[in-house]
Amino acid sequence: MASTQWQISGEYFEACSCDSVCPCPTSGLAALPTKVSCDAGLVFRVDRGQFGATRLDGLSFAVLLHTPGPMIQGNWTVGLVLDERASGPQREALTTIASGQGGGPMAALGPLIGRFGGAEARPISITQDGMRRSVSIPGVLDIAIEGIPGARSTEPIWLDNVGHPAASRLALARASHSHMHAFGIDWDDTSGRNNGHFAPFAWSSS
Repeated sequence: MASTQWQISGEYFEACSCDSVCPCPTSGLAALPTKVSCDAGLVFRVDRGQFGATRLDGLSFAVLLHTPGPMIQGNWTVGLVLDERASGPQREALTTIASGQGGGPMAALGPLIGRFGGAEARPISITQDGMRRSVSIPGVLDIAIEGIPGARSTEPIWLDNVGHPAASRLALARASHSHMHAFGIDWDDTSGRNNGHFAPFAWSSS
């Protein structure tokens, strides 16, 4: 399936265990995470998408990861959570895209993954209100973030021209709470200091 042409676009957000602002995007992934290791949940809502002849409009997926040290040093643990509403071909397509097997932005992360925990289908509930984003995947992922206001209080501060697989322009945010329990990754934080980002995203196979 690696040669199949595909495109997806929509909205993305994440929270990670680093204190805000995370040093990874501004260091080429070389900085030590603020808590030595890093746990992160990246959530993607596909507004429009197609993998060959398979439509992906309206589906969601999440990439959950753990890194034992600086991201660039690899040995990541990664697992995928797929929208349970997806059909068999849609799940296969989302797995191919999110794992990087089908090319696109996630393919560059392949050499950094030490253990792929697999893919699970679960109900994914995403809410978006202004600069707030949250996701609930019962028993797996529960994160909520809010954008850090800039000069205009209704707009976030943006981090531009960054090397990030989701997008090159990311809104800065903080997580009010983060809970992740899947693929051998366990992370709970309610300090309100954790890093977050959100942005529109647009990926393709070429």
